[in-house]
Amino acid sequence: MKLQKILSNFQKLHPKEIDLSLDRVKNLCAKLGNPQDEIKCIQVCGTNGKGSTISFLHSILKEANIKCNIYSSPHVKSINERFIYNDKIIEDNELADLLNEIEEINAGQPLTYFEALTATFFHGCRNYKDNIVLAEFGLFGRGDAVNILEKNLCNIVTSCSEDHLEWLPENDRNIERIIFEKTSFLLESNIIVAKQSSKEIVECIKKNIFNNKANKYFFNEDYNFVSMENDFFYYEDKYGGLKIPKPGISGQFQLENASTAIASVRILENLKIKDEQIVKGIKNAYNSARLEEIKSGKLKDLVKNNRLIIDSSHNPGGSKAINEYLQTLNCNKHVIVGMMENKDHKKFINYFKNISSLTVIDIPNQTNAISGGKLKEKFKKFKNLNYAKSIELALKALQLEKNDIILITGSIYLAGEMFNLN
Repeated sequence: MKLQKILSNFQKLHPKEIDLSLDRVKNLCAKLGNPQDEIKCIQVCGTNGKGSTISFLHSILKEANIKCNIYSSPHVKSINERFIYNDKIIEDNELADLLNEIEEINAGQPLTYFEALTATFFHGCRNYKDNIVLAEFGLFGRGDAVNILEKNLCNIVTSCSEDHLEWLPENDRNIERIIFEKTSFLLESNIIVAKQSSKEIVECIKKNIFNNKANKYFFNEDYNFVSMENDFFYYEDKYGGLKIPKPGISGQFQLENASTAIASVRILENLKIKDEQIVKGIKNAYNSARLEEIKSGKLKDLVKNNRLIIDSSHNPGGSKAINEYLQTLNCNKHVIVGMMENKDHKKFINYFKNISSLTVIDIPNQTNAISGGKLKEKFKKFKNLNYAKSIELALKALQLEKNDIILITGSIYLAGEMFNLN
């Protein structure tokens, strides 16, 4: 296949999968005529909530008839998901043509896979110049290929927590360094800081962006929300209050992401987005593999009338949010987990409380995944702990009662496998 061949070629151009430097991608984009300088961008960094915040932003902008190009990573089902132009996922042939142009212009120079994809995205934006760009930073931010923009509309900092520590110096693997990597580069436009897990993290962010001349907006200081009964929540900032139906994306933490998206579009007054468009956008937002209920398919049939949910969280901050959601449900909870080798497995699983069973599984076709057997050793404190080789076998082995919930989590790659199987 043409697309796969080109992608394979890019994977061979640089020995490191990740190499946090901007020189290579800057040189390539310069050859392209710096397409990144022509876009109007909302940049999103942080550890958790980036994808959901972008989903809320996109949904609001759609209601306002504002077209979007979106760049995110990694993907769940196919690489095409990373390239959204004019509100649509790119087709194989169009993506292959763009990548082929990049391959020819790059002329075999060292380039990481992510750098190639990022340059390709910016290059493709030229066909949709009037659109708003929503761009998610990858690993950290400071050395991330997305960080070659010279100007933008605003910066969003979602919830920050420990993740990807293996890419930091051994003597500096802490939340302070993570925050530095994620926020020290932010452009001097608008900075919207989402709800954080502690006052200490908020203060660390404030300290890190103190000298940044951007207009700064913090959750709980400049905007806020209150959850209400009858499936509504109330949002408030300097522009006034909004009563909004709770989004279809499950979890209390999604109200935090929704509020951050609302704050961002209201701050950007030139977009002229109406309150009713915000309300509709929040209500209709969708984000794949974020506490997403699977309502049909082969895997759903295995659990019959019980609820099957997939969530791609893979770090302690994500698992904490998932567990808070599970604790609101009065039923038996069965958790199926598969993870990559480089994650903090014990911290991830320690947030899960009062679950009926825990099943660890292998993630197929992922050389960097930890085996289910090794996970079982790490999670042995759990009483009802099981191992299964696959998602299907794990589901078949569950002892289910009426109205139980089954959650599959731990990895974006596991989520992709589940969708492929279903």
